[in-house]
Amino acid sequence: MYKFLLCWRYLRTRYIALASIVSVTLGVATMIVVNSVMSGFTTEMRNRLHGILSDVVLESRSLNGFRDAERHMELIRKVAGDAIEGMTPTVAVPAMLSFTYRGEKITRPVQLIGIDGRTQCQVSDFGKYLQHPANRESIDFQLRDGGYDTRDRQSGPDAPERPQMADAGWKWRRMVAEEESLRQRLNPPAPKPAPQPDAGGAPELFAPPPEEKVFDPAKDQHRGVVLGIALTCYRDHEGDDHFYVLPGDDVQLLFPNAASKTEGILSFFTVVDLYESKMSEYDSQFVFVPIEALQKDRGMFDPTTGVGMVNQIQIKLKPGADGVAVRDKLRKAFPAALYSVSTWKDKQGPLLAAVQMETAILNVLLFLIIAVAGFGILAIFLMIVIDKTRDIGILKSLGASRGGIMGIFLGYGLSLGLVGSGAGLVLGLLFVGNINAIAGLLGEITGQPVFDPAIYYFYKIPTLVDPWTIGWIVSGALGIAVLASVLPALRAALLHPVEALRYE
Repeated sequence: MYKFLLCWRYLRTRYIALASIVSVTLGVATMIVVNSVMSGFTTEMRNRLHGILSDVVLESRSLNGFRDAERHMELIRKVAGDAIEGMTPTVAVPAMLSFTYRGEKITRPVQLIGIDGRTQCQVSDFGKYLQHPANRESIDFQLRDGGYDTRDRQSGPDAPERPQMADAGWKWRRMVAEEESLRQRLNPPAPKPAPQPDAGGAPELFAPPPEEKVFDPAKDQHRGVVLGIALTCYRDHEGDDHFYVLPGDDVQLLFPNAASKTEGILSFFTVVDLYESKMSEYDSQFVFVPIEALQKDRGMFDPTTGVGMVNQIQIKLKPGADGVAVRDKLRKAFPAALYSVSTWKDKQGPLLAAVQMETAILNVLLFLIIAVAGFGILAIFLMIVIDKTRDIGILKSLGASRGGIMGIFLGYGLSLGLVGSGAGLVLGLLFVGNINAIAGLLGEITGQPVFDPAIYYFYKIPTLVDPWTIGWIVSGALGIAVLASVLPALRAALLHPVEALRYE
């Protein structure tokens, strides 16, 4: 009992120990906050990386792809059918996107992806990132008559308005067509010269070609295209979005054909929706069109059978299925010289590894804060042992054992660790729970946003509290506090009673 009484007395009266408690508290709180924020960022990043990528991808090593996707999918089912939940064929090629904004032509490199609108949503989260509610259920690449989201629904009620999206769809397309018609009436093009007779004065012998249906932009659309939202807008310093292109506008896409003699194919498409995954790598590069349209334009059809060609098959696995095992099975079934099989983690491996390495190094550096607190406990305890040498001698002369003396200081170290880590746990969780309010307050004080949505593409700092992580942080702090008290405890336990009583 005397050990607990002495520990409690030292804890109450030794205010020098407060410095150690504060060090442990700040160290634990800092590690909880940093790990929660890093876990939140990592989880958001993994979800968004995986959102558009299927679990496993079978790719052709040739840009022109392979024939008969159905036969390939049958072989995939035969190899790993128990783990397969869904599949869809796609065509992916590099392309150049062009559109006109305020009289200036803007051109950007993109990744053009031909998808099957019926099955694409079965293998990825493509649908839920679209801006029209009907397209999130089923996309058919037809322009909608309004109803597009006028605010970023993924960022909650605090997201700024996007008033330009209120006119998106056929309403915007008719407005643009009327403006163009008015411009042409005010500035009519030069008339074409009339056909001239030949040198002999003979009349023209060939009848004019039959008139084709005139394309009316106010009533007709080209084939539909879905653009990544970062391709169509920019964000100003206040965090408001301004659009170059809206659903209803026409764009041009230039991409290579699939013939032996490579040539560029230039096609017009009508923007029918925008795609916002919150991953700038995707939102600034991906362009989606119907797979049949891309196959037709590129000439990706078997001339003998008329079956289309694809260069990717996206595979969705059942929950709990081992993607690595499925990947290895498919690698054995398909020759490596012609096909590449990878999981979504393989495709984003360097980025995921870099984040994991950053988190590990950051934890090591932050844990040094608690280690510094441990050295503080060690120094304070050594001072206490020197200061209380005569008291230790009295306790030993009264019958206290070496284990009892050692237990006093180990208990004292454990008490400091418990108080410091407990206070750090409470402080860290409170900080995490109010981190966005704190960031807003700091932004008002400094005049600059601590967390800029224009950089991170979401409006709140993501956090994720992992009980296991908190457990090892608190356990580590307790362990350091106890280990720091071992040496002073041993020194106190090994003091000779007579020498201790004679100590001045």
